[in-house]
Amino acid sequence: MNQERKPITFNGPLEAGIRAVSILGAAYPQTYDLQRLVALDYLLVHTGDLDGPENLHPPTPTPSAEMLVRRKLVEQSLLLMMTRDLVAREVTADGIKYGAGENATTFLSSVSSNYLVALKERATWLVEAIGGLTDEQFKSMMRRFFDKWVEEFHHVEQSLGGEA
Repeated sequence: MNQERKPITFNGPLEAGIRAVSILGAAYPQTYDLQRLVALDYLLVHTGDLDGPENLHPPTPTPSAEMLVRRKLVEQSLLLMMTRDLVAREVTADGIKYGAGENATTFLSSVSSNYLVALKERATWLVEAIGGLTDEQFKSMMRRFFDKWVEEFHHVEQSLGGEA
């Protein structure tokens, strides 16, 4: 029986893992929890939303839904990258944190495609721009994104004949 393959909406664990390694490599020795890595994964390919370098990926009609789907994907990607010592996990008093693994620097220095070079450049920019924000500052920034997305969703809903 031939089953149709379902497309993976926001790439697979390998692609998300490479993005995670790029972020964690740029942030080294800083570590991040899963929730922040999910947000950073989104922002990495949408740096233009932060008035940074041009976005690597095109905009999506519902960015807030994209963020929700990313959580499981990023979690899977971290587990995959841990199997190759590209990501390290540590248990701290603040919870589980992820950082660049022993092989992250070697891996990142070996990638040379235009896309991956652009990804590394954006990861460096992203970490320099917002990587040092406190949890409260980061949550506040992300709340502003969600407020903007909700407003955009309402405009789309109205144009489709929905209630305001």
